[in-house]
Amino acid sequence: MDRRLRIVVTNDDGVDSPGIHALARALHDAGHDLTVVAPSRDWSGAGASIGPIHLDASIEVTELEWDHLPGVPVYALDRPPATGVWAACLGAFGPVPDLIASGINPGANTGHLTLHSGTVGGALTGAAFGVAGIALSLEWATGEYHWETAARFAPAAAQWAIAAGDAMPAVLNVNVPNRPFAEVLGVREAHLARYGEVWVNNADRTDGDLRLTFDGGGREPDPEADVALIGEGYVAVTPLVGIERAPLTGAADRVATALRDRP
Repeated sequence: MDRRLRIVVTNDDGVDSPGIHALARALHDAGHDLTVVAPSRDWSGAGASIGPIHLDASIEVTELEWDHLPGVPVYALDRPPATGVWAACLGAFGPVPDLIASGINPGANTGHLTLHSGTVGGALTGAAFGVAGIALSLEWATGEYHWETAARFAPAAAQWAIAAGDAMPAVLNVNVPNRPFAEVLGVREAHLARYGEVWVNNADRTDGDLRLTFDGGGREPDPEADVALIGEGYVAVTPLVGIERAPLTGAADRVATALRDRP
């Protein structure tokens, strides 16, 4: 039987984004207890940053009401999503949550983009406090976004993250193809592609200022990578870990040569 969870819902596109509304509605309809803690504006690309913390200054918090979810507490602050998650995991917005649900992001967070994504960063911040998480993103579109398609996968993803978190806090990165639910081909486990859905392929300072150029193609990803799977019409799910020691040895000996070689 699925557990009823205390869930903090966040995103990096701002509290007014349609994606966060769709995500919260799906989790609420599944019977979970929600608190929304999200940025007041777009903080895309913030990763897991929390912004400046000053011991002598506070962070303004605005309480809101969503007509479609009466009774659900909604808080907005002008900080990256990780700031709100951090505070929520310390009890600032009620009991410590069982789960962080972040998204739904307009545009997939695949490959290297998971490092820079505020959507994924919010969920990983919860994991650093021992709280499981899910990050949901929807394939980039130039027209209509099928928010409800992605939202329908959120309750099941949440239960997986809770069950997997018995051993360690788990974060499940979920990338959904932008199509009607009936046209989704299935769900596949994926590894991170070397490149994300988009890629900065040029940095130019010809006029003094910095201009970054993005592209979204030209590379053939591994067929089992997240980018390839969502392009074919599958939901790509990738379990992630946060700050963990890499399974490598010998670093101390190599660095210690600085001591041995000093004059």
